[in-house]
Amino acid sequence: MRFDLAPFSTRSGSRDQFVDLDVPAWAWLALAATIAVMLGIDLYRHRDDHEPSQKEALIESAIWVSFGLAFGGVIALAFGGQATTEYLSGYVIEKSLSVDNVFVWAMLFATFKIPLKYQHRVLFWGIFGALLLRGIFIWAGTALIAKFWWVLLVFGALLIVTGLKILRHRNDEGEKEHTAGIRLLKKVMPVSDELDGHKFFTKVNAKRAATPLFAALVVVELTDVIFTVDSVPAILAVSNEPFLVFASNAFAIMGLRAMYFLLANAKETFHFLSHALGIILIYVGLKMSISHWYHIDTLVSLGVIVGLLSLSIWASLKFPKAFGGDDVDAHALHDH
Repeated sequence: MRFDLAPFSTRSGSRDQFVDLDVPAWAWLALAATIAVMLGIDLYRHRDDHEPSQKEALIESAIWVSFGLAFGGVIALAFGGQATTEYLSGYVIEKSLSVDNVFVWAMLFATFKIPLKYQHRVLFWGIFGALLLRGIFIWAGTALIAKFWWVLLVFGALLIVTGLKILRHRNDEGEKEHTAGIRLLKKVMPVSDELDGHKFFTKVNAKRAATPLFAALVVVELTDVIFTVDSVPAILAVSNEPFLVFASNAFAIMGLRAMYFLLANAKETFHFLSHALGIILIYVGLKMSISHWYHIDTLVSLGVIVGLLSLSIWASLKFPKAFGGDDVDAHALHDH
């Protein structure tokens, strides 16, 4: 489909079910500049170490979501409705899967005993690295799918397996990455036992050494490699256009720091959310696996994902987890 009045154009590709855009180089540069400015403003705002309040985290989360939705409006004006649906679907998928990142980060910071006021510094540089990593994975993923259709089956199977693992309620998330990250870092340089303010490096016996803050950053980056392997194929199930996939990823993960400070202690409150994330990954994996033969409309997928997330939040609040236990409150279930 072609949008003659739009400043950009679309063309039909080998997979006609997804929009295929002619994106000029200046649009990519404009997107990169927008991301750089937003990250720069965020870094300047948090130049002083402090503990973000719940109110501050809520306001910042709302602002980041507003930016993401506003960019969806830009997509609508430039590329039309189908591109907007794909962008929003990718944004919602990345945002929902990022909840897992939040809970793993909370566990890692507790393990490293990182004070709350220093955590933003780690997450800022962690997310900066995540943006670069996502760009590489997206470029590689779209190139592979364009050349080998069966890659869809591989990605689909990966998502289904990951979804099943999440449904099994594994409680060791992040532990392997923590051990591997520390072992890898110690091979490169010594790691001190004590923090040195918000510094990533310090001196121990007149030798340069990494602080626990830098060790936490290394493990955060390592865990993001694992999450990227899940999230990028999931978004490629709803769009094959690199510009839309990267933009939806970027706007979703830039707001992760604020979401972390808002939800880090809410794992027990929204205890059904992991079930929804597992089912979403299985659904997206199945969609991707059959997409070579049968296309499920992206708008339908968006509705399924939003519906599952909404249902899990409602169920978590309706049937709260029993204090100190692993099951939902028996009295709440009995009453309903």
